[in-house]
Amino acid sequence: MTTIGFVGLGAMGSRIAGRLLDGNQVYGTNRTQSRATELMDRGMAWRATPREVAAEAEVVFSMVSDDAALEAVTSGPDGILAGLAPGDVYVDMSTVSPQASRELAQRVQALGATLLDAPVSGSVTAAADGTLAIMVGGPDEVFHAVEPLLRQLGRTVTHVGANGQALLLKLAINISLAAQILAFSEGVLLAERGGIDRTLAAQVMSTSAIGSPTVQARVPLILDLPEHGWFDVELMHKDIGLALDAADDLGLPVPSASVTDIMLTKAEQLGYAHRDIASLYEVLDHTAAGPHRHAGPNPVDVPEREPAGVAREA
Repeated sequence: MTTIGFVGLGAMGSRIAGRLLDGNQVYGTNRTQSRATELMDRGMAWRATPREVAAEAEVVFSMVSDDAALEAVTSGPDGILAGLAPGDVYVDMSTVSPQASRELAQRVQALGATLLDAPVSGSVTAAADGTLAIMVGGPDEVFHAVEPLLRQLGRTVTHVGANGQALLLKLAINISLAAQILAFSEGVLLAERGGIDRTLAAQVMSTSAIGSPTVQARVPLILDLPEHGWFDVELMHKDIGLALDAADDLGLPVPSASVTDIMLTKAEQLGYAHRDIASLYEVLDHTAAGPHRHAGPNPVDVPEREPAGVAREA
């Protein structure tokens, strides 16, 4: 049995923490305690602050939404860092900027503890089933020490390199994920506007050479967009922004990420911030010339065509 702390019990974090309850003592906290009720019923011990969680644990996990949220749960008198002891391991599973993670690793190291960045790829269902893909950055020997815990959570667990490298790889994955959904949505809309049944077009396209698991899984969502998705527009937009920042630092062109960034901005303007990225189909349908069915939950005027030389929007 390992004594584990978990900070951030949202949709993904709660399911990951739930898997860690199997054979371990878990202490947890979240901004809203009501979201932890089910886990507490299953044996998780509640603590009021991240510091108290970290003080109880040998291995501390966190999963929060962005750089600002990570700073909030780690810093100050009630933050995770205030509760870490020499020899502790801190595993952050948030998707944040590589630079923020490297800076946090230095602060953790100054306390005699070690940070691993361990972002994940996969849906809420994968988190519950323990079938995530987990990428890990940080010291190799510390990775091997906590690898058995990570294998309770992921089908694949890969040590990528130093702190920040796993996050860079996660951002690289999400460029492709977002661009695939955008390109597939473009194709479906093109076929539909040309007189082909939308369902037929989506089915044929998803079983063709372009039918990746990502595309196939989202066909039902493109055909009938649910209120609550697997990966919402706002979070993907945050990740694409981080990818663009990383590319700027490296002096690399990332045209598909730049175009996707613009379309995600439009999606947020149209009121889809908390809908699945499959909503990109409805965004395209709304902005296309001619009749369209999907006005969006909060229609606004959006240009029909981007000018040449697309650049990232602020």
